[in-house]
Amino acid sequence: MDNYIVSARKYRPATFKSVIGQKALTTTLKNAISNNKLAHAYLFCGPRGVGKTTCARIFAKTINCFNITPDQEACNECESCVAFNENRSYNIHEMDAASNNSVEDIRDLIDKVRIPPQIGKYKVYIIDEVHMLSAQAFNSFLKTLEEPPKHAIFILATTEKHKIIPTILSRCQVYDFNRINLADIVEYLTFVAKQENVMVEQEALNIIAQKADGGMRDALSIFDQTVSYTSGNVTYQAVIENLNVLDYEYYFKLTDAILEGSVVDSLLIINEILGYGFDGQHIISGLASHFRNLMISKDPRSVMLFEVGPSIKKRYIDTAEKCSNEFLYKAIEIANECDLNYRISQSKRLLLELAFIKMCQLSDGVGESSAKKDSIKEIDASQTARTYAPKKAEEKKVEKQQETKKPDVKKESYTEDKLTERDPHYAEVERTEKRETPAEKEEEKEKKPERKISSTGRKPKTFSIANHGVSISSVDEEEKEEENDDPVSDETNRRDNTYTQEALTEAWESYAENLLEEKWLKNTMKIYLPKKVSDYLFEVTVNTEINKQYLDENVRAILDWLHEKLQNDFIEMKILISETVVNKKAFTSNEIFQEMVEQNPALKKLSDELGLEIK
Repeated sequence: MDNYIVSARKYRPATFKSVIGQKALTTTLKNAISNNKLAHAYLFCGPRGVGKTTCARIFAKTINCFNITPDQEACNECESCVAFNENRSYNIHEMDAASNNSVEDIRDLIDKVRIPPQIGKYKVYIIDEVHMLSAQAFNSFLKTLEEPPKHAIFILATTEKHKIIPTILSRCQVYDFNRINLADIVEYLTFVAKQENVMVEQEALNIIAQKADGGMRDALSIFDQTVSYTSGNVTYQAVIENLNVLDYEYYFKLTDAILEGSVVDSLLIINEILGYGFDGQHIISGLASHFRNLMISKDPRSVMLFEVGPSIKKRYIDTAEKCSNEFLYKAIEIANECDLNYRISQSKRLLLELAFIKMCQLSDGVGESSAKKDSIKEIDASQTARTYAPKKAEEKKVEKQQETKKPDVKKESYTEDKLTERDPHYAEVERTEKRETPAEKEEEKEKKPERKISSTGRKPKTFSIANHGVSISSVDEEEKEEENDDPVSDETNRRDNTYTQEALTEAWESYAENLLEEKWLKNTMKIYLPKKVSDYLFEVTVNTEINKQYLDENVRAILDWLHEKLQNDFIEMKILISETVVNKKAFTSNEIFQEMVEQNPALKKLSDELGLEIK
């Protein structure tokens, strides 16, 4: 049985040309060799598996080669190159600083540095994981690193550059190695698969490259693992099963469910994913990346940033056409917020499910049909009608009597005040309908034409009382205008009771207490109370324009409530903005204490007795 060698060792680069993804650094090293401008100390830093130690070995072999090729590569034929390839070179020394990190280890290294090379020009010392050296070892190494013998070259390699002391960094030429991009990893894996006679799918290699996170060594290790699992036929499905990777398919299913506004489907998909053992934070962060990919797939110029196979890229482009930019922005924001709060949440699954519920309710991206929206509004209207439907037997009898008098009702035009007298529950229903969101208000403005304002300054309202058992047929527009413009009939049915300042304040505060969702309006009404000017007018003085706006937007609902509570339909409200603005200044400690003494003189006596000093 032949000795098996893993791909990470078998296909380790042996020349600068075969190094993947570090062209700028290899070009710099080759130019330094050709121009004979070699530094005495180098520091190679970067993520794991990107070629730091490999480049150090290639560099050490090349500078000792007797017959360097024109493109500054080692010949692999001279005595020095052969000795290096057979791991018996005395000119190249590697030391693992993780296990040799003491002062004694560095002293032994310094003693060896003094001995000149027997073959070749330079003795190269490669110190891997140099950040593991102790502080004393670093300090003892400083002098030799700054002024080594002419034949000595040090190459330090580390994954954690920030742990190396500045005095070491200042003595080295620093080379930062980058993560290898997905395209280069996929290309090299394809080359390895061809050499090993392994059947692979391009999508499978993309998953391996993403899992490797920019490290070629990790990519080759995962490739070997997958080849063993699939017996030489690496497919996309086999890779996601072996690596336990969350499939693209689940993200597309979740996106479709969110676009349809289906909360149930999205929660069922989440439950299925969690059943496979995936962490909730992995799901939400992956979905945020999925939405990001959809966003960049909407423009042909940015789709090149998306590094996946052609079939999956086409699916992303097709799905991106269904999503608006606003939907994607809001969905990414919700996912990111959930990701940030996931670790500190006490109920992680609930937090995850709430995030998906919010996504399903995004208005502009859920793909909800207009018929579905209308049905929801009808349900809300019916629920409101049921909530405020009369419960007493006497009221039900009145409704039946009203139904029997349909011929008399047909020719009558109902205004807001008449309906209030006929049905005491109208005022409650009207206030419920007034509590609308800003979006609903804009919809109503677009759908409904503007109504004329009567001579009294109030807008006459009509109200459908079909839910209250009364059936009203439509009347001619001319008859409606005549009745609405008739001041005699309007004044006859309007209440004109007197009220006190206390009753006005009590009715004002009771309206504020009944507000559930309009918190800003509630706070405004609690802070700024009304002041009675006459039996038909009261004033509210606020300090800011935004407070005035809150009251202006809800003036009709507030007046309807006050008309009902105070039994006076002629009351009007005037909103003023105070001209005097109180400027609050920051008090010093002494000024704060003096103000406290004015409220409680005993504090001054206590301060004097204890000898306290205010600073």
